[in-house]
Amino acid sequence: MSDMRLSPVADADAMPVGGVTWSRGGQMNNFANTAPASFFILSHFVFAQDTHAAWPPQGHFNVLYFASAGSFTGREQEALPAPMPLGKLFAELEARHPGMTAAILDSCLVTVNLDYVDMPADGSDGAVIQEADEVAIIPPVSSG
Repeated sequence: MSDMRLSPVADADAMPVGGVTWSRGGQMNNFANTAPASFFILSHFVFAQDTHAAWPPQGHFNVLYFASAGSFTGREQEALPAPMPLGKLFAELEARHPGMTAAILDSCLVTVNLDYVDMPADGSDGAVIQEADEVAIIPPVSSG
């Protein structure tokens, strides 16, 4: 998993808590010598995570697993051999992760290169996933 960083938003200036180390644009700052009465203005900061997927190996495409798909597979992404007909993707994922069809794939959305796609009807191959493509498996999510 990528490192989480505390990053300033816009032109916000921070007032540090004594002894706190934080990152601003990759530069580490240590405020061990600041007065204990100082503080951070947290409303001007956000946590940011680098989520850029690594390029797949030559002759492969990436599958990104979101939410419960990532929990089920135990990974955020995986490279599969290309080319692969879209209609064979779920069978390949089921072979690699038994039980995934019933738990995740039967109710998920799929994107190829950020475009939502309809999975082909039974027996049809549909479009072909090419080398370096990015496929995302997006299960239903809820929020409260």
